[in-house]
Amino acid sequence: MSERWLDVCAAEDISDDTPLAAAVEGKEIALYRVDGAVYATDNLCTHGSARLCDGFLEGHEIECPLHQGRFDVRNGRALCAPLTADIQAYPARTEGERVFVRFDIQT
Repeated sequence: MSERWLDVCAAEDISDDTPLAAAVEGKEIALYRVDGAVYATDNLCTHGSARLCDGFLEGHEIECPLHQGRFDVRNGRALCAPLTADIQAYPARTEGERVFVRFDIQT
């Protein structure tokens, strides 16, 4: 398996309180800024197929707008009912004025 860092968006596009949706090679992810750090996860809730970018971000937790389940944006872990499955989290970094997200690919 190899890793690939992809340029996703301008760093200024991600605000401290509002998640941002981005499409990367046909995959929709959500980006979050918490205490200056950028995090990335899949954008679709595992419970109700709601877009997490439409949810409420509080600290490191994103709340699904459909049934109020919460995920940790640092690792994708489901934190409460009705969630039973985690979401995929992706390493993210800021270089200059751009945000890059790492995707592992099968080789």
